[in-house]
Amino acid sequence: MDQPSHYNNAPNLIFILLIITATSSALVLGSCQSIPNTDPESELIAKGRDIFFNETFNGNGRTCGTCHREENNLTIDPAFIATLPDDDPLFVAEFEPALKENFENPRLMREFGLILENLDGFDDLPNKFTLRGVPHTLALRTSIESPQGPRTGWSGDGAPGDASLRSFATGAVIQHFTETLNRIPGVDFRLPTDEELDALEAFQLSLGRQKDLMLPLPLKGTVAKRGQEIFRDNSLGKCNICHSNAGANASFGGQNLGNANFNTGVEELPDQPQDLTGELVPPDDGFGTPGDGTFNTPPLVEAADSGPFFHNNAIETIEGAVAFYDGESFNNSPSGRFLASIDPDGVGIELDGTQIVEIAAFLRVINTLENIRQSIESLEQGAQNGFAIRNAARRAFGAALNETNDSIRVLEGGGLHPEAVAHLQEAKRLTERAARRLFFRKRPADAAIRELQAAREQMVEAS
Repeated sequence: MDQPSHYNNAPNLIFILLIITATSSALVLGSCQSIPNTDPESELIAKGRDIFFNETFNGNGRTCGTCHREENNLTIDPAFIATLPDDDPLFVAEFEPALKENFENPRLMREFGLILENLDGFDDLPNKFTLRGVPHTLALRTSIESPQGPRTGWSGDGAPGDASLRSFATGAVIQHFTETLNRIPGVDFRLPTDEELDALEAFQLSLGRQKDLMLPLPLKGTVAKRGQEIFRDNSLGKCNICHSNAGANASFGGQNLGNANFNTGVEELPDQPQDLTGELVPPDDGFGTPGDGTFNTPPLVEAADSGPFFHNNAIETIEGAVAFYDGESFNNSPSGRFLASIDPDGVGIELDGTQIVEIAAFLRVINTLENIRQSIESLEQGAQNGFAIRNAARRAFGAALNETNDSIRVLEGGGLHPEAVAHLQEAKRLTERAARRLFFRKRPADAAIRELQAAREQMVEAS
């Protein structure tokens, strides 16, 4: 029996449907893909990023990202170091015979996150060195300029030559990338080219905040709100004198001093953890050769999730870092004595325990607000990147997840804003969902952004 005529056309109908489906899929894919940004500055930043995390400069396998880890706030600490495999380039002194002596102290690196630096020259490696923590490279655009010139590294002279951020990269290659302690350019490593230095500078300046906060913020939390008041009170906390708007620039008598150097007495702290080990730890003389005992001011917005604190990782918690300024080491230092000299009552910094916790709460909250800002920015970038550039999307969602995890950790560590933490937990779940998807990432990403905004609304009044 003959079939009806429309059955005879079934192959043609299937073919037409396949064409329509393929065309629709192409349109959907096309709508998900963002047009690559061909802006010259963006291209330079992208090139710098690749160099920062992947270029070894023909050295021992280390890159800039070996110590400035993207997944760990562009720094390292003992807890993070403990997660690394033993063949990570960070541990090159443990498996490269030519670097076994006088290149690093593996015990102090693993236990306290300290990196060996020969800031006063390479002529006496066994005795002339310092051991320092790794400073993060966030908000550099706001934190390295001073009337006396650039301030890089913990002491403000972390770069050879003109002390600029470009020179900082050259110094890092010579110090940390070498195959032997001879440190011969062209043999133990190659020096960065001018083009590479331009790209590295552009990338580093693009990281984190591009401007300082404007305090006071309309905070909601009782404890953090009081902490902000103490922070800004030049007769009580006096924090804002050296950390104007919680940044890295000093301001005194209406004059902006930029990223200034101070001797705050950190080197005089008793019972510093690394000294208790019996390992050789020479005093760190700070700025210059020989040093004058001063160190430059770090930004505080990023502090709470990037400890340990101070140039030598001497203190683990943000509360401990604030308490340092109430102690004898600070108040007997040149900086402490200066603050006492300008106080009507001759007092440096005197804080009770509750006030220390309140200032720390303020620092935890502004750190979290910055984490949320970065998380939202990364989620927006990830949602824009389609299937064709899924690696960029994965990286953006990974960055958002790291910042959200930090937000949760920082608030919970201070017992602050449980309602905000609940929203952050949901934002984390939604970000993980967006990261797992090949397509249609925008919906969970947008939902995660709404949760982050809700968390922010628990901490600060809407502007």
